[in-house]
Amino acid sequence: MTGRILVVDDVATNRIVMKVKLSAACYEVVQADSGADALEKARSHRPDLILLDVLMPDMSGLTVCDRLKSDPETADIPVILITAMADKESKVQGLEKGADDFLTKPVDEVALLARVRSLLRARDTQRELRLREETCAELGFAEGAGEFEGPGKIALVASDAGPAVAWKQALEAKRAGIVQIVAQENVLADFGQSDTPDLFVISADMACRNDGLRLLSDLRSRPITRYAATVMVLPAADCERAAIALDLGAGDILYEPVDADELAVRIRTQLRRKRQSDRLRTTVQEGLQLAVTDSLTGLHNRRYALHHLERMLGHPGRGIAVMMLDLDFFKDVNDRYGHAAGDGVLAVVAKRLRAQLRSMDLLGRIGGEEFLVAIPDADHARAMDVAERLRVAVGSTPILIGADKTPISVTMSVGIALAQDYEDSAAAILLRADQALYGSKAEGRNLVTMATASAA
Repeated sequence: MTGRILVVDDVATNRIVMKVKLSAACYEVVQADSGADALEKARSHRPDLILLDVLMPDMSGLTVCDRLKSDPETADIPVILITAMADKESKVQGLEKGADDFLTKPVDEVALLARVRSLLRARDTQRELRLREETCAELGFAEGAGEFEGPGKIALVASDAGPAVAWKQALEAKRAGIVQIVAQENVLADFGQSDTPDLFVISADMACRNDGLRLLSDLRSRPITRYAATVMVLPAADCERAAIALDLGAGDILYEPVDADELAVRIRTQLRRKRQSDRLRTTVQEGLQLAVTDSLTGLHNRRYALHHLERMLGHPGRGIAVMMLDLDFFKDVNDRYGHAAGDGVLAVVAKRLRAQLRSMDLLGRIGGEEFLVAIPDADHARAMDVAERLRVAVGSTPILIGADKTPISVTMSVGIALAQDYEDSAAAILLRADQALYGSKAEGRNLVTMATASAA
């Protein structure tokens, strides 16, 4: 089965017809014959989607939808309201209650199944992102403070200026967002990373039939607009192309003539979902970044640094200088000034090291006061030059710590090893770099020592 769907209707015949259609598409169907039964089964069966009749004797579908969306246990279950009423007021009211769509009887089977597929895909994406977010939280990567969210940026792409101007005026009157009209030929060229619309409202037919569908496909395939929400506007009862648009990734469908209230509600819903997805995606990306970052210094952590070094060494014939760097007598700094001051020193040292290196160079903190540097395309002379610059950058100027700017002087010892062709692991070259570091310590510290080449 591809998903469990709860069908709610007080008329048994309607439930049976719907079950036949859904079962043929390999969905598991659970039935409820009343509003109260629907609320109970939504909790007990945890359906992936609910098809909910609006007119029922014990409780209206609007009330059931409102209760479902108010319950944390069922709030994220997509709901499609189904009714014989075709008036705009009922649609808008249902959408405002949190329904994901509103279909009118008789329900077109193609459009229904396309809408079910679309909502289940969106639900699966949300659940996957939320699972990753929870994993990041469990690993200690807390979510940052939320930023202020301004009005959404909406782009209207219509067949001619007349409908677009009317949509713009209606949306601005309802404060739906910052609205602009964009010519069809400019949609894919007008926007940069910073001004990409949050949502596109697209007319299906523009200069040619299906121009809107082709544009939708282009928007979904381009990295800069891939995550923008989309609402496709179609001629009345054009269920076949509605199904195509939903399968291409449209977030919602609206039929002509466009009702301003319905358009505004659908846009608000799509913008809310996009912001939630953006937040979850950002949280996951930040969590992944934190997983490979040392929280104190902002450098790569030991896990990432060693793994990346292995990858660098996987390119035979490429000269790589590997350096182990260690602050001299750092324990004395912690004992004399406190661990908070010691942390401040480490953070400044990291900045000084980073300032001396290229973006292609590897820099990581792999221990308390120990750092790893790997320089690609480096021979003996370049390695010694870079190491000496790093040593001087750290030790030449006292580090000012705390509100009173207490000056703390530190020095650094460095051990270098040049990668040899026969070395097949990071462990081998790190051992030689570490031995060279001990040589610097033994000779009085604040020195750079190059490891001697070992026999194969």
